[in-house]
Amino acid sequence: MKEVTEAQIGDTLFLYKQPVEPLSGFKSAKPMVFAGMYPVDQTEYNNLKSALERLTLNDSSVTVHRDSSLALGAGWRLGFLGLLHMEVFNQRLEQEYNMSVILTAPTVPYKAILSSAKLIKEYGKAEITIINPAQFPDKLSVSEYLEPTVLGTIVTPHEYIGKIIALCQDRRAVQKDMLYIDESRVMLKYLFPLNEIVVDFYDALKSLSSGYASFDYEDSGYQAADLIKMDILLNGNPVEELATIVHNDKAYATGKFLCERLKDAIPRQLFEIAIQAAIGKKIIARETLKAYRKNVVAKCYGGDITRRMKLLKRQAEGKKLMRKIGNVEVPRDAFIRVLKRQTDK
Repeated sequence: MKEVTEAQIGDTLFLYKQPVEPLSGFKSAKPMVFAGMYPVDQTEYNNLKSALERLTLNDSSVTVHRDSSLALGAGWRLGFLGLLHMEVFNQRLEQEYNMSVILTAPTVPYKAILSSAKLIKEYGKAEITIINPAQFPDKLSVSEYLEPTVLGTIVTPHEYIGKIIALCQDRRAVQKDMLYIDESRVMLKYLFPLNEIVVDFYDALKSLSSGYASFDYEDSGYQAADLIKMDILLNGNPVEELATIVHNDKAYATGKFLCERLKDAIPRQLFEIAIQAAIGKKIIARETLKAYRKNVVAKCYGGDITRRMKLLKRQAEGKKLMRKIGNVEVPRDAFIRVLKRQTDK
């Protein structure tokens, strides 16, 4: 054993050449949310690696795999039990280890069956796995996209069954079974696309059922799906952290939602910010964050109208120049706030 992380909770230790029966009944924690984590500055990579190793020692439910991004550099793909777990883990990194990190949008591993001979030769196989949205191949070179599915089991008191069925249908789930365990409890089985439950399904389920419903899932393979890559643009510049793979039926609603949440999350600047959701070159949703505006004509107490127009024209030219050279910085905590589907009231 070379690393402490190799020793999992529930492992049975025995003497060399004296094997024993392992203790039964233990199941490892299943991560519900997967997200990329990258240091703000790549010079902090080793410090962040050390901090992650220490934190995961007393929180073994977090899974860690190395990852890399063209824009963000080297980092990790982390698995969490839920969105709250991800927030707490991020806060502990900042407060206990003084580490500044960038969290990307949660994703799941998709697959694509290639039809382009050039790409098949490049990858060495016809079926590829897509973990990062940046690796998503163009639709013209793919014969079929596949998304992972899970068989979810929900146990709930019967009075919440209507709300839970509506929630499952909204997440593109297919009902497989419904069974009354006793007079007050119902067991529902649904086939879910994994992408629909990784962010906030568990939180929404607990909220609808006042905390009484339980949820478990098991892998159910892959199924064909109409998938597309959606980019988020700030003043025409793509934000790689928020690029995501979505189902075609939900593209418009997801794009509109992300734009609205980003508008609330990004601080206002001295120049106007255009927040857009795009599929390829087609813009499907847009929100505009208005600029701070100084009243430059406040000092005009009359006189010719041309003087007022001259001052307003000069201000507009200055805003236009500032928009060209100004950079929009998205706050680190904005990514988590944007990904929550429920509006914080």
